[in-house]
Amino acid sequence: MRNVFQTLLRPPLMAGGKPSPEAAEQCYFTDEEETEFSCTLRKGLQFSDGEPVTSEDVKYSIERVLRIKYAGGPFGLLENVSRVEARDDRKIVFHLKRPDATFPYKLSTPVASIVSDKYYPSSKVRKGFEVDGTGPYTMKVHSKGKRGELITFDKNNKYKGSLEVKNTGIDLKIFKSAEDMSRALKKSEIDVITRGFTSAQVRELQWEEDDTVNFYKLPSLETRYLVFNSKNPDVAKKSVRQAMAQLIDRSSIVQKVYPDTGKELHSIIPAHMFGHVNSFSNKYGEPSVEKARKLLAADGVKTPVRLTLNYTTDHYGPATKQEFKEIERQLDTSGLFEVDVRGTEWSRFGTERLEKDYPVYGMGWFPDYSDADGFLAPFLGRRNDFGTEPSPRVRDVLLPREQRQSNRARAVEDLEAIQDSVAEDVWFVPLWQGVQFVAAQNYVTGVEQAVNSSSELQLWELRRGLPSE
Repeated sequence: MRNVFQTLLRPPLMAGGKPSPEAAEQCYFTDEEETEFSCTLRKGLQFSDGEPVTSEDVKYSIERVLRIKYAGGPFGLLENVSRVEARDDRKIVFHLKRPDATFPYKLSTPVASIVSDKYYPSSKVRKGFEVDGTGPYTMKVHSKGKRGELITFDKNNKYKGSLEVKNTGIDLKIFKSAEDMSRALKKSEIDVITRGFTSAQVRELQWEEDDTVNFYKLPSLETRYLVFNSKNPDVAKKSVRQAMAQLIDRSSIVQKVYPDTGKELHSIIPAHMFGHVNSFSNKYGEPSVEKARKLLAADGVKTPVRLTLNYTTDHYGPATKQEFKEIERQLDTSGLFEVDVRGTEWSRFGTERLEKDYPVYGMGWFPDYSDADGFLAPFLGRRNDFGTEPSPRVRDVLLPREQRQSNRARAVEDLEAIQDSVAEDVWFVPLWQGVQFVAAQNYVTGVEQAVNSSSELQLWELRRGLPSE
C-alpha cells in the first residue's frame, strides 16, 4: 500500500511527529473548531497509466471506502467524515462531523489511498492481484494458484511526490519458513530480511562472525493482544475476561517464546509512546489464581470455564502457535479454565474473527499512525475493526475529547482514563510488544529507514552501494 499508492499526507518519520505533504502540496484546518480540513493537490499528478489525478479522484477514493465498509477493514478511521467536497481540480475539502485534531494522521494512512474509478469499483472490493496507483512503484504479483510467491516493484516514472526513490526496483520474495529465508540471505540469494525472525535467528545473526551481513535493531510499535468477541456468550460476563487478565503471565510468554523479539505489554497503548500508562499491571498486579477465583465466584461463574482460543497460523510468525500453547498452559494450570487452541489460515481468520464463533482470538497490531489515538480509535470507535463494545463514556466522551486536542500534551488525562477503562472492561488483553530487526548484505544502504516504526516497508530507501566497513 505504501509503495504503490499515494495519500494526501505521509506519516511522520518518527513516532510523535506530524504528517507532511505527499500527494498534496499543502493541507490545513480552515476553522478553529477543526471540523473543515482542506488540501491542495500537487500539479501534474498522474496514475501509473498516465491518466491525470484530480480532486474528484480523491473524493471518489474516500467515499468508496465509506460505501463498501469492508468487514475487518479500516473504514472506521474515516467514519468522522460527513462530506467530501471537490472545489476545483486540485482543491479538496473534508467536512467532519466533530472536531478531530488527529484527522491529518488518518489521511496519511493507506485507507486514504488515491485510486482510479477505471480499476476500482465504487461499491465493491477489486478482486485479484492487480493494483494500480500513483505511488513510487508499480507492482506485479507472480503467483502459483491463489498464493503469491514473488512481488515485483518497478519504479513508477510518472510518480510525483515528496519521496526520493533510490533504486530502480525491488523484488519481494515470499518464503514458507524463517529458516529458508535465513539460508537464502547467507547464500547471497537475497539482499534484505525485514520480517519473520525467530528468537533463535536473532541470537545467531547478532553473535555470528559474518562481516558480509549487517544486523539492525529498529524502533517498533508492533503489539499483540487477546481480543474478546462481544457477540459470543462464552465471554459476555466481565468476570470471565477479568479472570483471564488476572491469570496471564506476560513474563513467561516473553521468556519462553519471544526472549529476543518481544517485551511485556501492560496497556493497549505500547510502552514509550506518549500517553502510555501500565493500566493492566496497576489493576491486576502479579498473576494470581486466588484473585481470579474470587472474581469468578463473586459473579456465580461455574469452573472450569471452557473456551476456545483462536490464532492465525501464517500471519504473525512461526512462534504464534507456541505462544498460544503457553497461554493455554497458564489458564489450564489454574484449574479455573479448560482451554482448546485452534489455528486458522489468515485467508479465513481475517473474516471469521468477526463472527460469534470466535470467543477469544489473537490479534497483532501495526498502528495506522504513530499517535496514541492510533491504538484507540481502531479498537474503541463507533465503527471499530474488532466489533467490540466500549463503554459509552469511552466512545462518546473520552475518545472524541482526546481527538480534539491539537496539543497532544493536553490529551494525556483522557488517554490514561481510556486505558484504565480498557483494563476494567477487558475487551482486550495486551500481551507483548515487538522488537524490530532487519538483516541486510553489507552493500545495501538505507536499511535503517526502510522499515518505519509501524513495521511498514519503505522500499524507496534501499540502495546498492559499496560494502560497509
